[in-house]
Amino acid sequence: MSAGYYSDAVLGALHRTMAIKEWVKLKDGQSVPLERALASFDQFVLHEREGDIEEVSTMRETVGRFVAQSIRLEHPDIADATPRQKARLVAIYLYRHKLTGIEASTEYRNLQNNFIGLALNSDGRAALPLISVGIFCSVAKRFNLVARPCTFPFHVYAIVMAPHGQTLDARPLKVDSPPEMMYMDPFRTEDEVFRSDLEAQLRTMGVPPGNHDMLLGVSSTAEMVRRTARNIIESIQNTRNIHDLGVSNDPPYPESDGALYSALWALLLLPDDSETLSQRARYLPYLMDHLEKQFLFDVQLIEMYMLPSFAGSQYFVQLCDALHAMRLGDSVPKQVKRRTPEISKSVQFEVGQVFRHKRYNYQGVITGWDVECAAGETWMSQMGVDRLSRGRHQSFYHVLVEDKSVRYVAEENIVDTDIDAGVNLMRLAGRHFKRWDRPSKTYISNIKDEYPDD
Repeated sequence: MSAGYYSDAVLGALHRTMAIKEWVKLKDGQSVPLERALASFDQFVLHEREGDIEEVSTMRETVGRFVAQSIRLEHPDIADATPRQKARLVAIYLYRHKLTGIEASTEYRNLQNNFIGLALNSDGRAALPLISVGIFCSVAKRFNLVARPCTFPFHVYAIVMAPHGQTLDARPLKVDSPPEMMYMDPFRTEDEVFRSDLEAQLRTMGVPPGNHDMLLGVSSTAEMVRRTARNIIESIQNTRNIHDLGVSNDPPYPESDGALYSALWALLLLPDDSETLSQRARYLPYLMDHLEKQFLFDVQLIEMYMLPSFAGSQYFVQLCDALHAMRLGDSVPKQVKRRTPEISKSVQFEVGQVFRHKRYNYQGVITGWDVECAAGETWMSQMGVDRLSRGRHQSFYHVLVEDKSVRYVAEENIVDTDIDAGVNLMRLAGRHFKRWDRPSKTYISNIKDEYPDD
């Protein structure tokens, strides 16, 4: 269990490194294909599933090749078709074969709809407009079409541009005429969307005519990454607003923690030009909280790619201090807590025991204990410790909960359980335990240096 946990952690860090390097290329002004930049989000939620950037790219190539072959079989003369006709044929195929759009029965803001790798792997429609456009643009290239995302607000369209010197209907372009382009909405329809209809929507939104060209123009890949990050955050918030946050034994995929972590990295590495340094820095506390609790193998990534972004500012100093504290914490010898006969009388439960919380009913595992509450006065006051029936002078336990949180629980709220640990807990426990012992229904401790008698 312990070896599996750490091997998974190392593999996850490698996946995230690949993703972050793609976004750093964008930050440095290098060209990164849209679908590859979007596939970087998948790297944060993979765990042991297939789908790293190279696999997603291979999957995309396979899907693209298959789609292109299928379209050519259905339309043997497509090579002679005009750019407009080709764009429509691609959109028709993708939509009818459920590679774009979202199933009518599916919640629009489902978290999985934000990931291009999941969309390509899905049996049904599972692609938000932005992801649908990414898939469309990728396939369109196989027919020598130049397709890019559009900066339209609240939705994403694809722009297909005519070849140089030609119209979209393969006629010579008149001298001094602007380049021709068409709009497609692979998320909702197989048909062309006319610019006049989009301009009418902008007028309804109250957008001044002078801003229409900008909002109907080509969007940068970096902006699409930012929009995906914001969509992920909105999906997570929507889920928390709609559903009870109680945990189940079935781990969700993609996990919201990894998804949120990806969004934070994207927004910090690729800020909007209008954002000030302090506006960007508002994401740092959340990033560092995720780093400390779940992604400790990423400390070097923060040092390499995040610190330089805040050089010369107060946030640089704060980041350095936080990273130093993490490294220092790993090097400080742990306090050894022996179970004397007297302590065993007052500390009823042991490290590795699985329990249910008496009041909140969540499942957790004990990772440490104190003979009495060792928290500060402020915390005890906020948590109402002295209002407990046994107050502060009872044993308190450090526990790992199935929702990934770490908590400090009074002994009177610990209820021993005779059931197996849930899947969520099994995935997390490798950080502290060697294995699960089924006969005793406890975890075998991996922290004997701290609790040698447990």
